[in-house]
Amino acid sequence: MEATIINGAWKGHLGRGLAPRELQFLLWIAQGFTSKEIAREAGIEAGTVKKRLTNAMFKLGVTRRTALVAEAMKRQIITPMCFVLAALVAIHSMLDDESMRRDRRVPDRRTAQVRMVRRAECPVLAV
Repeated sequence: MEATIINGAWKGHLGRGLAPRELQFLLWIAQGFTSKEIAREAGIEAGTVKKRLTNAMFKLGVTRRTALVAEAMKRQIITPMCFVLAALVAIHSMLDDESMRRDRRVPDRRTAQVRMVRRAECPVLAV
């Protein structure tokens, strides 16, 4: 049986190239956490988190965190727990169908309404 780490809505698979701590931090990155938030959750310094993520990026051959998550998914190091939704999003991005794109509507023009007031109707402030 393969060892896994479950963090939120993501599952990480050990033994596929990343150290356990790197995998744990990668799962937090996949959930949208920042280095400071991960450090707070793990009880360590933010610099340690950045170093572990840099090591993971080097191992997977990427330079950005989003690319790290994408490459880890591609290599099946991490998988979302809601696989059907992830598959739907992946298929939608691969289709590149023009009919699936939402066209933006031109905003309605709003006309300013100006109200003319007679001088006699204007309130006078007593000084």
